Amino acid sequence: MWAKYLRKLADRIKAILLTPQTEWKVIEQEHDTLFDLLISYVAILAAIPELAHFIGQSFVGGYTPVVPNLVRAIVVYLVSFAMVYIIASVIDLLAPRFGAEKNFPNAVKLSAYSHTPLWLTGIFLLVPGLSFLLILGLYGFYLLWLGLPMLMKVPQDKALPYAAAVTACALIPAVVLTVI
Repeated sequence: MWAKYLRKLADRIKAILLTPQTEWKVIEQEHDTLFDLLISYVAILAAIPELAHFIGQSFVGGYTPVVPNLVRAIVVYLVSFAMVYIIASVIDLLAPRFGAEKNFPNAVKLSAYSHTPLWLTGIFLLVPGLSFLLILGLYGFYLLWLGLPMLMKVPQDKALPYAAAVTACALIPAVVLTVI
């Protein structure tokens, strides 16, 4: 059972990263609940950077005390769920401004799946000196840009400004949460 589930997850990750235009069409047709998406996708992928950071900072090269680092990892992991929801809310809220359709379930899909590169690049946090490679997570912006016309029905010419506005709005809570 687990092997089948992990294979399905790996196939989705591979497809969203390598053939995003095709995969967004598949995702658009799915009718998973918000809970299903959060449990079957976000819960697993959001754990990658936090586990890697915890191990990298506590045991590999950071030498951060284990207990405070574990608490930080748990809090940031939980905040990842909030960020997916906040960004989905921003996507849905901004939809009319860019001529798109409001559709919160599709906004959640966009938010969750466009985070994929950021979560996967979190593996580089295992080695503290490789954290600069998190820049590869910016591929998520490209995924968001490609997905907006399909899932939110935004005109093609407004997709890039829409993606930029969503990203700018997402940076505000991210920076606030980082400071806290």
